[in-house]
Amino acid sequence: MDLTNSIDIRTLRFFISVYNAQNFSNVARKEDVSASMISRTIQQLEDALGQQLFYRNTRAITPTESSGKLFFEYAKRITEQFDEAQKALQDKTIEPSGLVRINAPVFFGQRHIAPWLAGLSERYPKLLIELIQTDEFIDPLRESTDLIFRIGTLTDSSFHARIFATQKYHLAASPQYVAKYGTLDHPTELNQHKCLVYKGFEGPNRWLVRKPDEEWVHYPLTPLLSSNNAESLMTAALHGMGIVLFPDWLIGEALKQGHLIKLLPEYEVAIKSQPQHIAAIYPNVRHPPLNIRVVIDYFAEIYGDTPYWQN
Repeated sequence: MDLTNSIDIRTLRFFISVYNAQNFSNVARKEDVSASMISRTIQQLEDALGQQLFYRNTRAITPTESSGKLFFEYAKRITEQFDEAQKALQDKTIEPSGLVRINAPVFFGQRHIAPWLAGLSERYPKLLIELIQTDEFIDPLRESTDLIFRIGTLTDSSFHARIFATQKYHLAASPQYVAKYGTLDHPTELNQHKCLVYKGFEGPNRWLVRKPDEEWVHYPLTPLLSSNNAESLMTAALHGMGIVLFPDWLIGEALKQGHLIKLLPEYEVAIKSQPQHIAAIYPNVRHPPLNIRVVIDYFAEIYGDTPYWQN
């Protein structure tokens, strides 16, 4: 007969409590049962496992060095997984509600979050949404933010991230500009052209260029126009003022419609040598709140495995 079939979650919880308290009576009072019942349950567990889990004497109940301590780790893991499964199943019957606070970069938020909020609200009508947009770093633990959409290199292990895409960049100019000033045959020609450069709180973007699988090369240039407003630079580029280097999510639609022309298409371009991920970031907890999970899942569904702005 396989006695392990008689081991249930309640037995494991009793074992964990005894392991931590090292006393049958204290656990019994907490669980509102008799001390003899706790003792009998532990004895049955030891019989089922064929192992002694505790040393017993008149003063203390001590876990055995080998079996007791080893089984504690497994029992704790099993009960934690059971609690997670129970919570996940309960969440399926609970409707997301209350306030979810979202922080996002200004222009990414305008183009790829705000347009989809109506659909999110329709799907979860009891969900209240706060959207704050800033390009500066936000600490969610200090700023009372539930979910941060960020673009960059992910390094902080204290946060969990759901990556939606790796950002790609394009070098582009309007058809009017190309007709007037010509295209580029090599990156060294950039300093001979009129360049429009984004200047954020870290300073002007560096323009990096490389052939696929080669090293990045920084091409210094003197911008005709620099601005901390990407939309203004886009407007200037669309009116033929110069060349921009922008991410796919910002410039992709203008390229598809022919309002801008991709330059140096055989090269890769970027502003940083490390991959820049578009991700949703939240505190690294074992079981994130339902409101956070449904918002992340919603935008993962909207963006797709390959984000729509890269198609």
